[in-house]
Amino acid sequence: MSAQEQTPYQQRVQHQLAYWDQFRQAQPVEEGGVEMVPLAGTGTIYSFTTVTAPPEHFAPYAPYMMALVQLDEGPLVTAQLTDVDGPVEIGMRVEMVIRRQRTDGERGIIIYGPKFRPLLRPE
Repeated sequence: MSAQEQTPYQQRVQHQLAYWDQFRQAQPVEEGGVEMVPLAGTGTIYSFTTVTAPPEHFAPYAPYMMALVQLDEGPLVTAQLTDVDGPVEIGMRVEMVIRRQRTDGERGIIIYGPKFRPLLRPE
């Protein structure tokens, strides 16, 4: 099928096909436009919510806050908020930190990952 015969969706994802072909075959992806980009880890709260009915393995931590954070470089990421003492507001500046996310069942393995907290250092 030529580019003119493809649907708009097919045209939009054409550049991703090589990545997904390699992914399905469990091959490392080294080409196809994938690029590592360093991120500062700071951004602005775009939206947020309080989770009161979480998935089972997060139930011990409820209620907790989740936010959609627009990173300074542009991407939107979803992450849990932590170290929040006051009210959360859209537009609040935040920074990424590594925190305990949960404990893995019977094995007791502690899982760490990214969360966001209100920005502590002045800009």
